[in-house]
Amino acid sequence: MKRFLELIKDCMHTVKELMPWDLEERLQANPDILLVDVREPYEYEAMHIRDSLLVPRGILESACEWNYEETEPELVMARNREVVVVCRSGQRSVLAANSLQVLGFKNVASLETGIRGWKDYDLPLVDGEGNDVDLDDADEYFTAHVREDQLRPKDWVDPV
Repeated sequence: MKRFLELIKDCMHTVKELMPWDLEERLQANPDILLVDVREPYEYEAMHIRDSLLVPRGILESACEWNYEETEPELVMARNREVVVVCRSGQRSVLAANSLQVLGFKNVASLETGIRGWKDYDLPLVDGEGNDVDLDDADEYFTAHVREDQLRPKDWVDPV
C-alpha cells in the first residue's frame, strides 16, 4: 500500500516542476501558457493566480475530454500547449500533471511549492472577483487548520 506522499514521489519521476520565479519567467516568454488550478472552488475563490483556469482535481480527467458535463473546452484543446498545473502546495498538482501526461498532454509542468510559494515569492494573487489579495493577509489562508479528529491517534497501528 502506498501513502499519499509516496504516490506523489512516484509521479515526480516523470513530472517536470517549475519554481515560482521560473513560472514568472515562462509567463513573460510565453503568455499562451495555460495555468490550470486544481484546487477546490472555495480555495480558488479565496485566491488564485490571475487568468488561471479552475479545474478541480476531482473532475480533471473528464474535464479534458469532450462530451462530459465537466468538459472545459480550453483544456481539451490544450494538449499541444504549454500547461502548468497549480495547487496550494505543489502536491496535488504533481498528481494532476501526471494525469494530464497520461491523457496525452505534451508539455506539462507542476508549480513546485504551489500558490503558497508563489505568494512567498511576492507574486500577485487575486480573489474570485479579480481583486488583488493582500499577501500579508494570505498567510492565514496558508496556515494549516488540522482538526483533532484528523490527527493520527497515538495508538494507531498501520494496516500494512
